[in-house]
Amino acid sequence: MATEKTNVESFDLDHTIVVAPYVRLAGTKEGAKGDVVTKFDIRFKQPNKEHMEMPALHSLEHLMADRIRNHSDAVVDISPMGCQTGFYVSFMNYDDYEGVLAILEKTVQDVLAATSVPACNEVQCGWAASHSLEGAQQMAKEFLAKRGEWHIVFND
Repeated sequence: MATEKTNVESFDLDHTIVVAPYVRLAGTKEGAKGDVVTKFDIRFKQPNKEHMEMPALHSLEHLMADRIRNHSDAVVDISPMGCQTGFYVSFMNYDDYEGVLAILEKTVQDVLAATSVPACNEVQCGWAASHSLEGAQQMAKEFLAKRGEWHIVFND
C-alpha cells in the first residue's frame, strides 16, 4: 500500500511493523534559545489490533499525568493518542532513554498503587463520568508485565 508522506512523524511510522508494548523516541525539537523538547511514543496496545477503552484510558491519563511529575521535573506533557493505543510524553532538556524507561516504570507502579483517580470530578475534568480506575490499573499491569520488552519497537 502506497502512503503519502506527511508533516507528522507518527503518521509516517509504519504501524504494521511495530510490536506493542514499547517506548520509542518519536522526535526532538530545539527551541530558539537552545532548549530541546524530546517526545516519546509510549505504546500500550498493538495498532489496528487492539485499543484502550475510553474510561480506562481517561483514568490512566489522569493518573500518569499526575504521578509522572513525582519522578521528573523535566516532564512537559503526557497525552493520549487519538487512536487509543498509547500516549506521548514530552520532556524538556532530557533525552536519556533508559532514564525515561525508569520514570515510566515508577509511574506505572504508582498507577497500580492508586486508590482513586486524581481530578475525577466535574470541576477539574471535562468528562468526569468517563473513568475507570480498575481499567487503568489493568492496562498498567499488562504494560508493566512486559517491561523487559519496552525497548523492542519493530518486528525482526
